Amino acid sequence: MQRIPGNGKIHSVEIVYEYAETQEKSDAPPPLRYCGSPQTCWLHQEAIFFAWHAGRNIVENRRWGKRHTETLEDTGKRTKDESVFRTSVMLKYEYGQVREGPESRGSAGRKQTIAPPKTLMQGRTRRQFIKGLSMAGSGCLAKYQCIAFLPHLGSVTPARFAQTTLKPLFEELPSAASGLTWRHENGRSADYFLPETTGAGCAFLDYDNDGWMDIYLVNGGQCDFLTPDPPLRNALYRNNRDGTFTDVTEKAGVAAGGYGMGVAVGDYDADGWPDLYVTQYGRSILYHNNGNGTFTDVTEKAGLAAPGWASSAVWFDYDNDGRLDLFVCRFVDFDKSKNKFCGNEKSGERFYCIPRIYPPAASWLFHNNGDGTFSDVSKESGIAKALGKAWGVVATDVNNDGWMDLFVANDTVANFLFVNKRNGKFEEIGLEAGVAYSQAGRERSGMGVDSADFDQDGWQDLFVTNVDQEMYSIYRNNHDLTFEDMAGPMGLGRLTRLMSGWGVKFFDYDNDGNLDLFIANGHPDDKIEAHSSHVTYKEPLLLFHNNGRSLENVSSLAGPAFTQSFAARGMAVGDFNNDGAVGVLVCVNGGSPVLLKNVSAPENHWLGVRLVGKKSNPDAVGARVTWQAGDLKRSKLKVGGGSYLSSHDPREVLGIGKRKKIDSLEIHWPQPSGRTETFTDLPIDRYVTIVEGSGIK
Repeated sequence: MQRIPGNGKIHSVEIVYEYAETQEKSDAPPPLRYCGSPQTCWLHQEAIFFAWHAGRNIVENRRWGKRHTETLEDTGKRTKDESVFRTSVMLKYEYGQVREGPESRGSAGRKQTIAPPKTLMQGRTRRQFIKGLSMAGSGCLAKYQCIAFLPHLGSVTPARFAQTTLKPLFEELPSAASGLTWRHENGRSADYFLPETTGAGCAFLDYDNDGWMDIYLVNGGQCDFLTPDPPLRNALYRNNRDGTFTDVTEKAGVAAGGYGMGVAVGDYDADGWPDLYVTQYGRSILYHNNGNGTFTDVTEKAGLAAPGWASSAVWFDYDNDGRLDLFVCRFVDFDKSKNKFCGNEKSGERFYCIPRIYPPAASWLFHNNGDGTFSDVSKESGIAKALGKAWGVVATDVNNDGWMDLFVANDTVANFLFVNKRNGKFEEIGLEAGVAYSQAGRERSGMGVDSADFDQDGWQDLFVTNVDQEMYSIYRNNHDLTFEDMAGPMGLGRLTRLMSGWGVKFFDYDNDGNLDLFIANGHPDDKIEAHSSHVTYKEPLLLFHNNGRSLENVSSLAGPAFTQSFAARGMAVGDFNNDGAVGVLVCVNGGSPVLLKNVSAPENHWLGVRLVGKKSNPDAVGARVTWQAGDLKRSKLKVGGGSYLSSHDPREVLGIGKRKKIDSLEIHWPQPSGRTETFTDLPIDRYVTIVEGSGIK
């Protein structure tokens, strides 16, 4: 049971569906007719839409105040082999404060709680409603455009471009062409040490300040369970400005060598050069950028070793003093001596353990002292009170008070939402906010996170990826420190139920002014296919287009890379060829990185903005950018971090579609400045640098 805010609305639809004897029993319902992938398009979507449609009548008739149960039947040929099945849907509508959650029912049936949409398709019969929606989801045939609905907007039609586009949206650049010959090595062993399957991350950064995005890649390495021979190393690739990259790792001095996890990029000493914080299992590293193509390990001087298993990290200014502080996620309390056996005890076969069996740990918050050193303020800030198993983190402002908050994804324990109390302390309100657990009130395996105002209502929304059977969540901000999970109504829950997500990022890939969504997927257990017929270790990438009313799954149109499957983990976005079309870098566990060049909409216009804070923090994390081009007006907050173990191009690309002029650009700088600057007579289709108080450079 999970207690949630009540406002006189129906809060949940409880669905139980069972199979006829003619249908093979399995861990998941059978695939629908016209569905090519059982991973993402399956029977239970019909049951859900059945339930929502029937629920509309109860809402309209105001039959509230007690429970209602209804059984619906739908018999027909739905699967590829034309076998007949029957779906029984039991609907229970509950009014008030309490929402009941699901429990496993084994192979004979499943039970799931789904929040009904606020608006349903009017003027349709139940049969028409289901028939129209049964084609929504990844894996549908190309002739059907897959749509995820924003329920408060009612029905929508597919975007016209998606039906007529012939060329891919992204092109994969092979290593022979790009020069990215490095490969991730996880040191996989017969003992199945958990860190092996969790890395690694990557970053776009301009380490030499030439205006072109370089690439940093994190590798496995020396630790208590691995002594690689020859030694493994991370890699820094300099952008040659012609679509190729050169390995400059040794010259730069950033090889690391420990068992790497992720990377966070930030100019912590405000000298104008981006520095690197490399998280590792065991001990992390702070590399100071010397401004001459080299870095120096200053970890001990800075006090940022963060011993233990560190995962994602983010630079942000939590106390608004104009200096970048550092939050470091810590995963479970683990070392070689604590490795547990998970698998078949009789046969001795092992697989990677679910993190539930390992104890949680406290993450770190480090305050920037302004002299190259940091103070551990985890305890006094309240961060250390919340023991978690943290994977992903994003710094954002969920209540629009000008103070950066933290959303942290945890694995098998509740997610954290740390709200900044503006006095050096944080309050963890994940449960009250509705982002700690699933809609059923259960912990999930949170991994990647991001935050953006995807619906342009002026408030930051949240996203978290989870492991298979748990669905991903997209949380819409209710403007009162609570959130509503829209994954069910928008179709994302259905689409991701059998997938495991890691890297995730909102960005405008086609420069139409709306934030789209990219997700990198892959199961953590490389033996999952031996005991599940519906889940695979390697999984496809997902791309969603925001048409202003809905998020459309356009993965099938995105290019050949989206027809492949990967053991993807970290993911970063960046415009590595400076054409305004933001590309993507996907890190693959035990494999080569995937570099995707964006070729989606060269006809659309844009302005790229690099923000440099002076009184505010140097990376301008927390700045709000608002631009207007004719009838288009958009606003976005510059968040810190996001995704999984990765760091992104720090520049903001402002799309305006086919409009040929930006009328105005407003920058609201974060505290302690708080300055607002407005610019007109702006160029388009190029990058500019805006220095706080000094204008465009």
